[in-house]
Amino acid sequence: MAVYVYSITFKDHPLRLDGLEGVGADPSPLRTVTAGPLCAVVSEAPEELRPKRRDIGRHQDIQQRLLTDGTVLPLRFGYTAPDEDAVRDVLERRGDEYAERLRRVEDCVEYNLKASQDEDSLLREILTDSETARELNDAIRDGSAPPDAPLRLGELVAGEVRARQEALASGVIEALRPFAREIDSSPPADPDFLSVSFLVSGEQDELFLATELSLAHQMGEGFTFRLNGPLPPYSFS
Repeated sequence: MAVYVYSITFKDHPLRLDGLEGVGADPSPLRTVTAGPLCAVVSEAPEELRPKRRDIGRHQDIQQRLLTDGTVLPLRFGYTAPDEDAVRDVLERRGDEYAERLRRVEDCVEYNLKASQDEDSLLREILTDSETARELNDAIRDGSAPPDAPLRLGELVAGEVRARQEALASGVIEALRPFAREIDSSPPADPDFLSVSFLVSGEQDELFLATELSLAHQMGEGFTFRLNGPLPPYSFS
């Protein structure tokens, strides 16, 4: 029977699974599959699995419980295997790899940081700092600009936005880098200029959070920082 796989841990993990429910409309009990030093937390896979809030919440609750008690490699929502033998085979074949990844994230959590800047504030900055942009904008407003002025202004502003936001993103990452064991950046979705995950050890956690808060205050009211965590280390598993 197909099984749903939640996480991989070392088999000496406390594995306190009491009170937790698996995914699906009729959740089956959680159980473990072991091979060598490793253990996978699984349940029977439901016949229909969709990313409903209920099941995503259950999946996350299991990861958080395991993370509270020890080191965990969390799998993304929706991972299934044909049966327990297939899970055991993967643990055996890739045992060294999983063990190394578990050691890499030991005593660590993930923080995901997204940041955006108010568009009006950014445009005002560009018009203040760029004489060319300011002259084009004034000419467009008073009707004296040539026909291609709006296109030229749009291209100039887009280039300035890109350069400024890349510099801002780099600056934020570099300020937080000393407190992270690893960093994983992804292309930000509009309107964000930053989307990055940090793998942070317990001994650096307070310094990381204090520095992130200080950065948010230094950047000012035109910026919005959204920090999510502590999370299981999805981006580093």
